[in-house]
Amino acid sequence: MSQIKIRDIRVINTNPSGSNLTVVKVETTEAGLFGLGCATFTYRYKAVTLVVEEYLKPLLVGRAVADIEDLWHLMNGNAYWRNGPISNNAISGIDMALWDIKGKMANMPVYDLLGGKSRQGVAVYRHADGANLDQVLENVHRFREQGVRHIRIQMGGYGGKASGLNTPPQSADGIYYCPDQYVQNTLKLFEHVRAKIGYDVELLHDSHERLTPIEAVRLAKSLEPFRPFFLEDLLSPEQDHWYETLRQQCSTPIAIGELFNNPQEWTHLIANRLIDFIRVHISQIGGLTPARKLAIFCEQFGVNTAWHGPGDVSPIGHAANIHLDLNAHNFGIQEWCGLDERLQEVFPGCPELRDGYVYANEKPGFGIDLDEKLAALYPCDDSVTLWTQTRLPDGTYNNP
Repeated sequence: MSQIKIRDIRVINTNPSGSNLTVVKVETTEAGLFGLGCATFTYRYKAVTLVVEEYLKPLLVGRAVADIEDLWHLMNGNAYWRNGPISNNAISGIDMALWDIKGKMANMPVYDLLGGKSRQGVAVYRHADGANLDQVLENVHRFREQGVRHIRIQMGGYGGKASGLNTPPQSADGIYYCPDQYVQNTLKLFEHVRAKIGYDVELLHDSHERLTPIEAVRLAKSLEPFRPFFLEDLLSPEQDHWYETLRQQCSTPIAIGELFNNPQEWTHLIANRLIDFIRVHISQIGGLTPARKLAIFCEQFGVNTAWHGPGDVSPIGHAANIHLDLNAHNFGIQEWCGLDERLQEVFPGCPELRDGYVYANEKPGFGIDLDEKLAALYPCDDSVTLWTQTRLPDGTYNNP
């Protein structure tokens, strides 16, 4: 049998459910054999598309589809500068597609290529938000009735809803929040939910890097009595050396990583056991190839996985998360935003949530297809991103 090679690489951008999604389709010299991968960088999808079509496609067409490891390093180093979110997502789309192809060639799901299952289903956490304490609690009860035992609680979105701010006239437009109000309301939220439901459900929370380091340490210490499953993205990557101080102060479990692009951002945190969960966005670090290596590295230091799984990940990206979760011995928990009917129509074969666990299908590769005609009916949103325009009470821009 002659060696199968890459014949073409195409990008499909679509927005069926409110988030721009980028999928890469790698077509081969074998009739009918192709792979799909997630390259979703919602807020810069055109830049990712350009890198795939104008730079990676000419680099890879004609090369053997079997050589995933070599091709990943070739893509990563070809531009000389590396480890950026645009290039990493572009690489991820092709990398995942090559794993999808390899699974189809072997007639095996990707998790079998990785070594098989460590578990049959993947435990997930869902998001319970609300404008007030009662609304959050109502959503917690709703998820518990669905069999979900891990629930992330937020009140008023990231940073909460600020009130009574004294902002200077003519301050810039943006989403204003008050760190002190946010901290106090978060403590009230945990106290309220624990008082109503007890400790039979695991509660999580996402700070979304909204606090200064010392405020973050104070919040983590104050939440200790409520036994959070983990506190997510407490500090920005630029402040990650504060995790050493935090470890000395309290035992609140820490999850971090959705903004990471470069291995140097996570290596010292894991090797020094300063975090409990790694939750990178796997397309953001370059795809399945680096993510499986990261999971193995984490296992050596007792760090569990909790891959980023928001709405701005394509179903193929969610499937890649699930296949890694099924395989990795050190799986911790999986974020699950839910896949609505429209997404499932555009992407047949999506993983399914049943009684608190997500299950992959048994088809070869990632087991997901793409209806390109349906995808074309949902164009991407080119408007300016608003939710990241966050500001402190005095009008100062603050990272989201």
